[in-house]
Amino acid sequence: MMTRNILTVFAVIFLISACNKDAPTPTSSSEATATTVTSNTALAKSLNLAEQQGFEDAKRGLIAKPTGKVLAADGSTVWDYDRFSFIQGDAPPTVNPSLWRHATSNNEVGLFKVAEGIHQLRGFDIANITLIDGKTGWILVDPLTTRETAAAAIAFARKHLGNKPVSAMIFTHSHVDHFGGALGIISGEDAAKQKLPIIAPKGFMEESTSENILVGPAMGRRATWQFGNTLPASKTGLVNSGLGQSIAFGRIGILPPNIMVDHTPQEMMIDGVRFIFQNAPGSEAPAELAFYLPDMKAYCGAEIMVPTLHNLYTLRGAKVRDSLRWSGYIDDALVRFGDAEVFFASHLWPMWGNANITQFMKQQRDAYKFIHDQTVRMINKGMKPNEIAEEIKFPKSLESNFAVHGYYGTLKHDARAVYQHYIGWFDGNPANLDLLPRIDAAKRYVELMGGADKAVAAAQIAYDKGEYRWTSELLNHVVFAQPDHKAAKELQAKSLEQMGFMAESAIWRNFYLTGAQELRNGKLGLASSPTMATDMLAWTDVPSFLQAWAASLNGVKAEGKNLKINLSFTDINESYVLWIENSVLHFRRAPAASDANASLAMTKGIFLKMILGTAGISEMLTSDELKISGSKLDLISFFGLLEKPPTTFPIVSP
Repeated sequence: MMTRNILTVFAVIFLISACNKDAPTPTSSSEATATTVTSNTALAKSLNLAEQQGFEDAKRGLIAKPTGKVLAADGSTVWDYDRFSFIQGDAPPTVNPSLWRHATSNNEVGLFKVAEGIHQLRGFDIANITLIDGKTGWILVDPLTTRETAAAAIAFARKHLGNKPVSAMIFTHSHVDHFGGALGIISGEDAAKQKLPIIAPKGFMEESTSENILVGPAMGRRATWQFGNTLPASKTGLVNSGLGQSIAFGRIGILPPNIMVDHTPQEMMIDGVRFIFQNAPGSEAPAELAFYLPDMKAYCGAEIMVPTLHNLYTLRGAKVRDSLRWSGYIDDALVRFGDAEVFFASHLWPMWGNANITQFMKQQRDAYKFIHDQTVRMINKGMKPNEIAEEIKFPKSLESNFAVHGYYGTLKHDARAVYQHYIGWFDGNPANLDLLPRIDAAKRYVELMGGADKAVAAAQIAYDKGEYRWTSELLNHVVFAQPDHKAAKELQAKSLEQMGFMAESAIWRNFYLTGAQELRNGKLGLASSPTMATDMLAWTDVPSFLQAWAASLNGVKAEGKNLKINLSFTDINESYVLWIENSVLHFRRAPAASDANASLAMTKGIFLKMILGTAGISEMLTSDELKISGSKLDLISFFGLLEKPPTTFPIVSP
């Protein structure tokens, strides 16, 4: 019992929970309706979909395309280069034509020459690897999500560019798709032996190892939806993830940086190449940097600028990002690096020519500033989040540029993020101050509507009119009031499906279609393993794990309990006292308490095995790395109060 609770207290990182090795379940049982076809056709006519600049930028400099699959050690597929080969020609009725255009550009994958001395590997994962020629080897920027895809990418580069070593590594920010594959490039032992320069923004290690630990189960579950991991890649399923094709599923690791960027401008010479770093904390990531190569007139925007509107709030769940600060970093880049002739980023494709780059940077800057300023203006008029989201529209000067279209973030949910940033969850209406729980409210709404069958009949009328948003709102009450009502669930699935077929945002589409999938097939299990993050979690500090334990304490069961546990780590010389008081689990780094109910002494290695579930009870009890003293019953009682979070909880049903 003790071990079972420890092992599954949290899902470690969102990509682990977000990926599914099982064959995806088909999501669609219907084609696009007449309303959806009309909407997508009208949108296509309103946009210059034949505009070639984005396509040309995505294709420019291609050296070679990869084919086949990247496999894990167990033979499972980590990455399939041909998974999205169906994306060609005109948009089908079941995909927003603007999103289809974006996905077509994202399908330009391979090894590319960006400029003299700069190459990129795109389409080996959701992010890009950038290779910058140094005097002795490549300065590698952002080694992807997994060890397997990073190793495949660097092998592909060496096949076509020569067997160069990596002379330095740069992590642009603290999201796992920009560092998780580091050990596929070079082992930790070799990096230490070679004294490899590893550059990252200040706060990188703390942020990279902790962002998804505390609420990992919820983020992981929702990330499954955001990235469409359970959807089949098809014209009625997954077509893109906005920032790239999809996310790789494999082993995740990290290398600790030894050079930190903590101010702007921060100049340094790396393997004979001049860099000017821009520190940009609290923008797209809590720890982030961009940089300029003055001798090449090339600016790397990391993820502060990419050819799409980004998230101020990510649908998987995360802290809201500061749009005003974000916009300010872009303006600072314009001032400092405004003579750039080459632009490249950690996602999507580069751009060339100073005039083109300047226009792009101004539009990116102004998009985030516009969302901020107009949302604040409407907040001060007394408007609420949904009203603001409905009213806010980009001016034509921004809307006409595909590089700020909402393929990832959207105007609607970014405006809501600004509202949340300043005002929070309460909209000021006292009727919303203490709302009924959703199931209770749903039952009352359905009763008022005359029962579930009448509510479904009304929803069917709305669906037939093409009013899918209203259909979904009505049926949401029915599904939560009567989750076994098959007609309600199927009609709700159909309405979500049609909204997915019309969504320009890849992640909105993925949410809609995954919702339809859950309604039809039930909540989907995940075939992931937290052991894939062992190489990264070894660097996570103990307090991060202990805080996750504290947040898993069942407060009701803990009422009246007063337990104290000593926890010491023999290999890292750290000692903690954990105690329960007032249904709160506290911890403090301190010498062992003499009045503790029990004591655990272990290595951090066995602790991680407990967390990851790779050590069984018998192994732990017989291990020289773990010793128990005091009351074993109290120890079992203590860990029995830690609740196992479900990683496959339903989202569109109770």
